[in-house]
Amino acid sequence: MARIIIIGAGGVGNVVAKKCAREKDIFEEIMIASRTKAKCDAIAKETGEEHITTAQVDADKVPELIKLFNDYKPDMVINVALPYQDLPIMDACLETGVHYLDTANYEPKDEAKFEYSWQWAYKDKFEKAGIMALLGCGFDPGMTGIYTAYAQKHHFDEIHYLDIVDCNAGDHGKAFATNFNPEINIREITQKGRYWQDGRWREVGPLSVHRPVDYPNIGPRESYLLYHEELESLVKNIPTIKRARFWMTFSEEYITHLRVLQDVGMTSIDPINYQGMEIVPLQFLKAVLPEPSELGENYTGETSIGCQIRGIKDDRERTYYIWNNCKHQDAWRDVRGQGVSYTTGVPAMLGAKMMVTGKWMKPGVWNVEEFDPDPFMDEIGRYGLPWNEIVDGKLAFNDYD
Repeated sequence: MARIIIIGAGGVGNVVAKKCAREKDIFEEIMIASRTKAKCDAIAKETGEEHITTAQVDADKVPELIKLFNDYKPDMVINVALPYQDLPIMDACLETGVHYLDTANYEPKDEAKFEYSWQWAYKDKFEKAGIMALLGCGFDPGMTGIYTAYAQKHHFDEIHYLDIVDCNAGDHGKAFATNFNPEINIREITQKGRYWQDGRWREVGPLSVHRPVDYPNIGPRESYLLYHEELESLVKNIPTIKRARFWMTFSEEYITHLRVLQDVGMTSIDPINYQGMEIVPLQFLKAVLPEPSELGENYTGETSIGCQIRGIKDDRERTYYIWNNCKHQDAWRDVRGQGVSYTTGVPAMLGAKMMVTGKWMKPGVWNVEEFDPDPFMDEIGRYGLPWNEIVDGKLAFNDYD
């Protein structure tokens, strides 16, 4: 039915490629492309499928991308490369008439800042070209937006309060490691926290606001208020929201390591001169930290990610909690990956399936919550991410005044 290119061969790329490879009736031809072709070759070999090819491409360079797209002629591109590369890949899609999907919004290399404005600016261009871009179709962003859209459709007349809660209770046995690209992860959590309340954004110091959250099958874990990109799209697309926040767990050991690295300047993105060479400390740190895609084999424990929502239904107050728990061991058995990559890669594959089958297809640039959540929710469980819900039950949060 479709010919696709997957750009990126890290932990998420591994999951997306293997999940897509099993859907032969949907994804008839697959190419995996990355700056390091050997990584693509290794993933393709593990699938054991003959309809997968590989290629080398520098996703920072639009001409290289255009040539690859023109040669392969894909119907769509699944971008699981770095957020820096979103705009070059979108530019190449525009030039060649190819549909686009990603799992994280654009972030400039020279500033620790991420927002959708850069990609939303492509909306008219994609509409005129007759092609579609689906933004943020991982878990968070991704499933969290779909969960919220599902809650809005089935359980609320108005959503007033949204708390996205993300826990990784896994143990990879490393002293310090990140579950996805270290450079992106550390840039994300060391910037100021931000949340939406009463029509405007409010800022707090990095990791300065935290509280315990009781996660299903895990228990209470200290959770820190961060800014996350789906907040930006959700408060735009669901304007009844009075407050939206994002919370993520970190262990005391992780926080201690991070603070030491910050104190000695290793998390800086400002170039320095070292023995006549210009280097970025955070990029050097990334090079010496464990590769996230290699954490899976001995990873134990599970993740728990969901949305705690409060609002109004039939003139009465309603609470709602929807979530998924994913065991790292299950992810390893399925695709030889770890749980954080798995929870990002599976929704990306299914989002692509929604697009190529026409269930989610409309020219322009869109976020996941702008589409009917039902066909996606009907299928996501059988691909490894079943969901649970509690209506009018107790939430971990009671500060809704």
